[in-house]
Amino acid sequence: MARVDPYKNFRFLVEIDGIVQAGFSDCTGFGSTIEVIDYREGGEAATVRKLPGKVTYPDIVLKWGVTDSRELYDWHLAAVNGQIERKNGSVILLDDTGQEKVRWNFFAAWPSKWDGPDFSAKGNDVAIDTLTVSCERVEQA
Repeated sequence: MARVDPYKNFRFLVEIDGIVQAGFSDCTGFGSTIEVIDYREGGEAATVRKLPGKVTYPDIVLKWGVTDSRELYDWHLAAVNGQIERKNGSVILLDDTGQEKVRWNFFAAWPSKWDGPDFSAKGNDVAIDTLTVSCERVEQA
């Protein structure tokens, strides 16, 4: 049987409804958690049942080098001004040839936090913007 290597974590794309943005340096936080509810029945003193509770999704954090593009910042600024526009999006993992291999879709997302770049006259790093996106659901397609 031929060996199959895992995909590299630096070859990915982020798509958000109608927003085209330069490459992202980081994308973190997509997943899901099911709350565990402990339930003790009256007739069984030593038994605690584990029941599924609500499902929550962590915030997705996107980081990218600052360019002239303002689309993601403007999406956040609209939210700051009370105009929440929910969007669907995807994080797409690519193989070495640039072909899509795995896709995670997120739904009803809105930008809940924006952090501008840190500056230092002693450094030579790229200026990085950070956007935190809160969503209602994430699924691997």
